[in-house]
Amino acid sequence: MSSSTSSTAAGPAPTGQEPPPPREAGKSSWLSFNVRQSGIYVAFALIVVLFAFLTKGALLQPQNISNIIVQNSYILILAIGMILIIIAGHIDLSVGSVVAVTGAIAAVLMVNYGVPWPVALVITLVAGGLIGAWQGFWIAYYGIPAFIVTLAGMLLFRALTLTVLGNQGIGPFPDAVRTLSNGFTDSYLGNIGLGPLGGADLFSLLLGLIAVAGMAASQWRSRMARLGYRQSVDPLPIFLLRIAAAAAVILAVVVQLARFKNLPWVLILLAALVLGYSLVTNRAVFGRRIYAIGGNLQAALLSGIKVKSVVFWIFVNMGVLSALAGIIFAGRLNQAGPTAGNSFELDAIAAAFIGGAAVQGGVGKVVGAVTGGLIMGVINNGMSLVGAPSERVMLVKGAVLLAAVAFDVWTKRRAAAGTR
Repeated sequence: MSSSTSSTAAGPAPTGQEPPPPREAGKSSWLSFNVRQSGIYVAFALIVVLFAFLTKGALLQPQNISNIIVQNSYILILAIGMILIIIAGHIDLSVGSVVAVTGAIAAVLMVNYGVPWPVALVITLVAGGLIGAWQGFWIAYYGIPAFIVTLAGMLLFRALTLTVLGNQGIGPFPDAVRTLSNGFTDSYLGNIGLGPLGGADLFSLLLGLIAVAGMAASQWRSRMARLGYRQSVDPLPIFLLRIAAAAAVILAVVVQLARFKNLPWVLILLAALVLGYSLVTNRAVFGRRIYAIGGNLQAALLSGIKVKSVVFWIFVNMGVLSALAGIIFAGRLNQAGPTAGNSFELDAIAAAFIGGAAVQGGVGKVVGAVTGGLIMGVINNGMSLVGAPSERVMLVKGAVLLAAVAFDVWTKRRAAAGTR
């Protein structure tokens, strides 16, 4: 009798009992948001509003918005690769030097040896991958800390740059490379009137609408998946409000660009990279393994993840993206120079941390890193428009970086206190 009673008490719930239905967040959270995930976007909006006021609207002029995107494109490309490395709990101090050496390789191939630009670009990207593989081998398979390996790489590849270039610049680049860095899409469908805003490129506007539709569909699919797993989600009005706000920002930027010279080619490249890497980190097994390694290395090892292989490939990826950034930067200047890429590694690391990456790893998003890079770009551009001296720009950027890391530490302590 006692045994039967005990068995019944410990057994599963009656088969007729249904699991709890999926639920939306409670009424108390209607106006709340995840501070770590959403705070960066609120901060970005406030910074844009501040500098728009200080510059009397010059910040948001079509030409200036285009300049911000083009001038910071190579930093944003580096930030995409850097966020993966930081999520995994590592760092890369060599990306600026890799930008320089790969730009030099591309210049020597195209200018000195007359190699067709598509072939030269492929060779340059492969060279970047080999550089990443070199560093990834020492880090992943030999166990040397990434800080030391990439610090050595920063010196090695800068010296190699000087050797390849002979301490002089090489240029000019072919028109196709310069177009990728500085060019704009053609007006394929003509212009359309926008009332007081004047004319705008119809093709650019259609691409903006497609981007908004894709973003909304992706967010809705993610919401439905969370509901399918019976996880808590935001109330539907709040969800729709956030989608509408993001759509308004995207369309506002696209309209301004369509009024100037259409969409920069480098913006289309960035959009493809952000979409692809977001899918990898959010949907692919490889992306989840990167988070697992950064979140808890020992647990990742015990779960069977091939940690060495994952770490090796994220450094290969960083090398390829550094080579791509090197091509973009050299094409923008129309010359590969020995000082190219100076301090780029600091800007890429700052973009990742400002964008929400955790110091200890395991946390971060590609979109957040790009947003962090844009914050740095807006600060640079806005302070330049108001005539601030360079030392004040550096002071503000340093303060923003320190505040971002301090915020990360504060949220961790707050979360830890809440679990006790």
